[in-house]
Order: sequence, then structure tokens, then C-alpha cells
Amino acid sequence: MITIRLFPIFVCLLVQLLLMPVNLNANDLDVSPTPTRKRPNILWITSEDNSAFWLGCYGNPDAQTPRLDALANSSIQFTRAYANAPVCAVARSTLLTGVYAVTQGTQHMRSRYAIDESFQPYVNYLREQGYYCTNNSKTDFNIRGDDRAIWDECSGQAHYRNRPQESPFFAIFNLTVSHESSLFPQTVKRNRAQSVIPKQTRLNPLQLSLPPYLPDLPEIRNDFAIYHDVLSALDKRVGELLDELESAGLADDTIVFYFADHGGPTPRGKRYLEDTGTRIPLLVRVPRKFQELSDVQNAASTDELVSFVDFAPTLISIVGLEPPQYMQGRAFLGTHRKPPPNDPFVFLYADRFDELVGMRRGLTDGRYKYIRQFAPHLTGAPYSYYPLSMPGWSAWQLAATTGKLDETKTWQWQTPQPVEALFDLKNDPWEINNLAMSPQHLATVETMRQRLMSTMIAANDSGVIAEGLFENLVGDRPITEWTLQNKRELAELISTAFAVHTQSAERMNILVAAIHSDRAVVRYWGLVGSLMLNAGELRMPAISDALTQSLEDSESTNRILAARAIFNQGAADIARTALARELESEHNAPSTQLLLNTITDLELEDIVSNTWIERVLADPSADEYHKRMATRWKAKRHTK
Repeated sequence: MITIRLFPIFVCLLVQLLLMPVNLNANDLDVSPTPTRKRPNILWITSEDNSAFWLGCYGNPDAQTPRLDALANSSIQFTRAYANAPVCAVARSTLLTGVYAVTQGTQHMRSRYAIDESFQPYVNYLREQGYYCTNNSKTDFNIRGDDRAIWDECSGQAHYRNRPQESPFFAIFNLTVSHESSLFPQTVKRNRAQSVIPKQTRLNPLQLSLPPYLPDLPEIRNDFAIYHDVLSALDKRVGELLDELESAGLADDTIVFYFADHGGPTPRGKRYLEDTGTRIPLLVRVPRKFQELSDVQNAASTDELVSFVDFAPTLISIVGLEPPQYMQGRAFLGTHRKPPPNDPFVFLYADRFDELVGMRRGLTDGRYKYIRQFAPHLTGAPYSYYPLSMPGWSAWQLAATTGKLDETKTWQWQTPQPVEALFDLKNDPWEINNLAMSPQHLATVETMRQRLMSTMIAANDSGVIAEGLFENLVGDRPITEWTLQNKRELAELISTAFAVHTQSAERMNILVAAIHSDRAVVRYWGLVGSLMLNAGELRMPAISDALTQSLEDSESTNRILAARAIFNQGAADIARTALARELESEHNAPSTQLLLNTITDLELEDIVSNTWIERVLADPSADEYHKRMATRWKAKRHTK
């Protein structure tokens, strides 16, 4: 039992949680085919890395997207649609199952953990109803197993035309032309050589519109101009797919979805919980013969809140089935569609993206956005080194870290980050003004803070378990084996994760009690909280003694955090010795990544030997991200 004092509302939340019905094995579906009426075909056209604001139909004055704009004029246009996670593999795991990634344990980018066998892909239900299901061709579902095996076809040639005669189809065409790598110089050069985009940008970079949260740098302007050309190429490809459907005589029999997998790719897009990273374009065209499946007519817009967790139950509802109980979203189309609740909201989450860790959670009710940083000791940019290959991203980093910008354009690169942020989306759509400390908004902050906590508890959010601790809790099995068997302890752990950053008089007692817990998952949060203390607070005997003891913690993840806190205390030599020792010890991959990130953040790369670097680079089984770090360090040494 965790002994630290919890938030006053925790008991009420816990009672609500324990009374909540949970049945992950519920499957009361009638999966026999239902031929009593003609069933619609379903075409999904997805694009990568473009948030809603990039398209003309969503108000961008610089866009040239005529086919998507025309589709919007004949479709239901959702103005408040969201990806629950702002990165592809994590977002797709939620799309596939209708279950939040944080519930499944799939919130860490390309982690490929096993999930509970009850969480079935929506594809299974469609195929059982006789649908021919094709995927052309992105998988990247972040779940252990063969991503391709669930489809009738999954390849660059997969197509609904290959279906058996008279079979309805569900077909995905995933368009990668708009991926963030389209702004990498080598990709720009190739796309221009192949006439994918023009050799000179259609727009004059000096005259286009930049979002006000970004610094006005030439590299960012140029990236924006190029990306508008990229989206025109995307628009052309969408038009080709729609024309192909029309030519096949299938347009009147097919419900068409167009949506992006999340936001991006320019700075503060992909990987960020702001709308630039999570609010997606969503257009759904429902043929007249299937109009009863929708409450909204084509050629209309709706501000109904929807997110990726709703897509799987919606598909199942479209084909005439009641979605299974384990799905956490609601069907917004189909025979079993449900109206939005009286107090709708969207749950957002971000954890490890590529090499970098940074747990964040968010909620939006459409008017306000609340974002909480659970690792505020880390910078807010970047959340992956990958996008720094874009000229705009790297130019912003250089300008922000060399004092060339004012504070309004540099705060994301600084530490510590604000624990809480509240944005008024109506009056501040670009999410620039953080209202979390505004006296006029304290009640809203409190309401959304408590709602986020209760949402995380109800979702069995496994993100509060450090990734490096998964292995000792469940081995190779799904993390849900622990979260569902320990619901009360998980609820207390979530409350602890909130409590360690509270600015109350009891903060120090909370931290000390957590660090001394007999559970490693609780000690982790005590150590995370200690990273926000100043050097004087860290040298207080109760904290200092606890940190020293933590250098011998049974979990390497916790030992690494303790070394970081001791470094902040001013005892750099002790921290260096401890981290060097960890570098030569055996760890699981997530703990090793935490170690490498810590060494980088504290600028202690000199403790990494050339022998260690070469050993990692020569090991064919070494983790991809560890090799990236080793390669980066090796290149840095060669340039000196």
C-alpha cells in the first residue's frame, strides 16, 4: 500500500472506478453475415503528418488543395477531429483496436509489446462479416505480431478490385507523400527531380502565412512553402483515388473517409499535444442510399468531438454490428451510432517518441485544452532527433539556444517546462497564451486537472509505469496483466504522479515517502519529482539520504534518476561515477535509453568510451535507438 497522502478527491474517484463495469473479455457480437440489406463499401484514404490547418477547406489561405476542398463540399466535414496520439505508430494502435494506446501499453514509439488478446483489430469483425479488407500498405501498428496477417491483402499492390465478386470491401490507401521526411533536403531534391513537386515553390516564402507561435526564420518560411507544394501533390493523389472509384462505378456504393494520421511536420506539429499536432482533417462522404447511417447530411460541417478511439467502433457500427464492450470510443456513424455525451472531451497522450522520453497527457472539450507535463525537468523540444533533419526545425533550435529569439519563441527549448498548461481554443487557437496561472481560470484548471486524473484512472493508463519497469512487472506478457489485477494500486500510482509536482507544503514529505516506498513503480515517481527541486532542497538530509540510498535501487531506471538528481544537487563526481557504472551494466532497452538520454542531457558524453560506442555499432542485435545515439556520439567526436 502506498503511504503518501493522496489528493482529496482520490477516494471519490477510486469509488467511481471500482464501481465501473470492466469486462475485457466481453464479446457478445453476432458475427454472422447480415445480407438483409446491401452493405456499403468503405474506402479509407489516409495521409501522413498534416494537421487540419494545412488544407484550404479548413481555412488555410495559402493552400492549393482543390480535390480535397471539393470532397469537403460533398462530405461531412468534422471540424473537431483528433488523433489521440501525435505520432504514427502509437496513433495507429488506437485506430486498430478502438482502445487507447495507454490502456494497451502501446504508447511508446515502436515498442511492439504484446497486448491483451481481447483487444481484437476491427479488421477481424469486418472480415467475419464478409468484407474483403485491403491495406495499401502502411502497417506500423506498434503491437507485437504480424501486422500483415490480419488483412486479405497488405502490400503496395493491395486493392479492392481483387475482391471476390459481390463481396463488400474495406480498403485503406495510406499516402506517404506528405510525411515529415518530405521536408528533408534529400527528399525535396528527389521529389523535384521526379516532378512530384515543382522545382520552384508555388508560393513566395516571404509572402505566405506563418502561425504566430513560430519564429519568423527563412528556413521555416521555405519549409512551409515546400510543404504546400507537397500537399498539392497529396491532393492530386486523393483525386486519382476518387476518380478510380467513380470509374469503377462504385462511388454510390462506398462510404469514403479522408483523414490524416496526426499533425505535423513543421515545428510544434507532430509529437505535440497542441492542435497543430493532434487536430486532424476528417471528411466522410456517405452515399445517399446509406444516408440513414449518419445524423449529419453531406455538404455540412459538424463540431462534434471525435477521435481515433472512435473509429473502430464506428466501422463496426457501419457494417451493422454493435461494437464490443472493451472498445473505449463511441460509434459516430452506423446502425449503432451514439450521440456525444453531455460533457464530451478528447483524451490525448504522448510518451517516448523514438529516443526521447517525455510523458504528457491532455484533454480538450473543444473550448479549452489542458496539457500536463509529467516530466517537466525535460525540455519541450525536440521530442525526437529525427525532425532536426528539416532545415526549419534545426534553424529554430539554433536560434532558440543561442539567444537570438525572445522568450515567447524559446520556452519550449528550456527547462523546466510548465507542469500545467491551459489554452482557450476559441480566443487563442494557436495555443500561445498559457492560462494555467491566471486567477480567472483557476476553477477551469482545477476541473480539467481532476478530470484528467479520473480519465487516466478509468483508462488504466499504463504510462505511469516507467517503460523500463514493464519487464520486471510482467516479463514478456501484456502490461494489462498488471494494470487490471492491480487497479487500486494503479489508481494510487496515478494520483502519486500528480502529487509529486504539487506546490503544497507537504511536497517534500510526499517525495520522501515515495522514494522510500517498497514498490519500484512508486519510487520512480518520487525520484521524478525530486528532479524539480533546487540544489538546496536536494541537499536537505531527508532528500539527500533518500537519493544516496536510491543509487542502490533494485531497478536501473530508478538508479539512473537518482544519479541525475544527485548531479542537480551539485555532487557531479558522484553522479558521473554512478552513471559510468550503469553504462557498463546490463539493462533492458528502455532503461539503457534513459541512461543515454541522461548522459546527453547532463553533457557527460566523455564518460562514454570509444569501446562502448564501437561495441554497440558492431552488435547486430543492438537496439535501433541505441545505435543512433552511438552514431551521433561517434560523429561528434570525429568533428572535434
